[in-house]
Amino acid sequence: MKKLAGSMVVMALVTGCASVKMEPKETSDRAKQFAPPESGKSSLYVYRDSVVGQALKKDLWIDGKCIGESAANVFFHTEVTPGNHTLSTESEFSPHDVSILVEAGKYYFYRQFIKIGLMVGGADLESVPEEQAKAAIAKLELATPGSCSKPNSR
Repeated sequence: MKKLAGSMVVMALVTGCASVKMEPKETSDRAKQFAPPESGKSSLYVYRDSVVGQALKKDLWIDGKCIGESAANVFFHTEVTPGNHTLSTESEFSPHDVSILVEAGKYYFYRQFIKIGLMVGGADLESVPEEQAKAAIAKLELATPGSCSKPNSR
């Protein structure tokens, strides 16, 4: 029975494809141009491009405010003020947080990825070099911001 349950979890992590609300193609294409951030702000891009966990949706937050609900092959773009921020992703049992210090006029890129968990897939975040992130984002589409499925529990 445990083997069957474990097999079902693995299958859910690697098969299927969740969907979220998406922005129009024109909006997505504009975000992929990586225009300079508004004066006094920083650009934050968070994307998800892994094949693991395509059936799962995971919420993303910046300082407890919903960025959006991610799925496979999507990205988000938001601007933030300089200073310390907490980027969070919904994970298996509680949010996973990453502290980031941002400077005005700069770009910051984070990749959300799914990892196998005990009951469902967990999520994590990693900082990605600019050129690598831009190449990945060019293949993705912009998800609609602010559509988290549940509030950040922190």
